[in-house]
Amino acid sequence: MTISGIKGMNDILPNEVQTWQFLESTARRIFETYGFTEIRVPVVEKTELFCRSIGETTDIVEKEMYTFTDKSGNSLSLRPEGTAPVMRSFIEHKLYTLDPVNKLYYLGPMFRYERPQKGRYRQFHQIGAEVIGVDDPRIDAQVLIMLVHFFAAAGIDTVELQINSLGCKECRPGYRQMLVTFLESRLNALCDDCRRRYLANPLRVLDCKVPGCREATVAAPSVLDHLCAGCNDHFVAVRSSLDATKTPYAINPRMVRGLDYYTKTTFEMVTENLGAQNAVAAGGRYDGLIKSLGGPSLSGIGFAAGLERLALLKTSSPVPPPRPDLFIAALGDAAGKEAFLLMSSLLQRNFRVEIDFLGKSLKSQLRRADKLGARFVLIIGEDELARNSAPLRDMRTATQDEVGLTDLAQLLMERLQQNSAPI
Repeated sequence: MTISGIKGMNDILPNEVQTWQFLESTARRIFETYGFTEIRVPVVEKTELFCRSIGETTDIVEKEMYTFTDKSGNSLSLRPEGTAPVMRSFIEHKLYTLDPVNKLYYLGPMFRYERPQKGRYRQFHQIGAEVIGVDDPRIDAQVLIMLVHFFAAAGIDTVELQINSLGCKECRPGYRQMLVTFLESRLNALCDDCRRRYLANPLRVLDCKVPGCREATVAAPSVLDHLCAGCNDHFVAVRSSLDATKTPYAINPRMVRGLDYYTKTTFEMVTENLGAQNAVAAGGRYDGLIKSLGGPSLSGIGFAAGLERLALLKTSSPVPPPRPDLFIAALGDAAGKEAFLLMSSLLQRNFRVEIDFLGKSLKSQLRRADKLGARFVLIIGEDELARNSAPLRDMRTATQDEVGLTDLAQLLMERLQQNSAPI
């Protein structure tokens, strides 16, 4: 009997890994250009961390977390998102004493027990970034600009940046009560989930994807019409910086965040290519989170992007797998041994080299080299060993010439440099 994988825990196969590595390396390059450094935190945290940060009435804490009791009786959870663990580490290690401004990014798996669907799994992976210690709206704009820059560098252009403001602890309570009153007049039109949570988390009703809920809340009051002067000025300044840098965006007054800690600026990168769940990156400002977790009163803003969904968008221009610089086709035992030694020497010099380990015919080896996309093929047999030279075939031009085996590394480097431009 075979053992299958766990539902919602997706394998990333070799033909997909290249795209993932490209997205990860692009994120590292872009984020580090903007002054961010990487942080790595455990995948398991105390359950209390997520109850305090995300909110006990959220779907994540109520229904989706993988929570268990360890042998010491502690309640632990697999992390459902990255911001809270990063903030826990930031506070615990007092990173705020090292620099008044911290720019951190992370990559790794998250876990939520929800219905698997296109691009969404129970183990999923995120790229995230956080800025701590700055409440200037220009840092909001810089984070948004960096996010747009990352998508452009990754070659993903089927997305739109949407922004909103959720207000703050001064203006949100009044808006929240107004929204509750509005929803109470339309309870019969809402889905079961929205009727259950409209008192505890009314903003989430605006984000519900059920058609009946969207129709029932079309005339809901907009948070943008009820911002205090400080929040309104902050949002205007963010937009002004985006306009000044010609960063495209759209205002979405219905956008909310599913986590309790967000305040003021909130944003998403959305696409029409992935169905109703259209966000591929999302984030916002969380000025009260660090203090609520026992740290200093510091501002913060950040985002996370789902790698699975980014990879789906990237399939329109997939990243090709690495191809061998050289395939050594050998005929006979002596040539096979020499091919192995040549390959080992070249690999130590960082050339990508393949040989045949199965004793195939020359025709089969050449076919294999072509399938792998090898740039050059070196053909060696007894005669080639005797004269210490062999034909080197250029697989792009289908031409070949005789080269010495002693200086193969230097010659191969020169040929690769000469032919690096596409034909």
